[in-house]
Amino acid sequence: MSAKAKTTLLISTLLTGGVIAGVHYLQKSEQQAMHAGVIRDEARQKVKMERKAEFEMQKRLEEEYLQIQHVSGKSPEKKEE
Repeated sequence: MSAKAKTTLLISTLLTGGVIAGVHYLQKSEQQAMHAGVIRDEARQKVKMERKAEFEMQKRLEEEYLQIQHVSGKSPEKKEE
């Protein structure tokens, strides 16, 4: 095999190896980014459920307090100066 052929084979082999390594690196980074998105979504859903539970509790308390107390629908009158 001539020196030019060996050089060409070496360069093409190194280039192919570099492309394969680059593709694997990109796949890993995309996989990590997608996994981070899943974790963020789970955290958002947890917060949403907590807020919903808090809202339902506040709603029940309001209904309970409205049964105990009489509340008129009128707002306090403003004093005119």
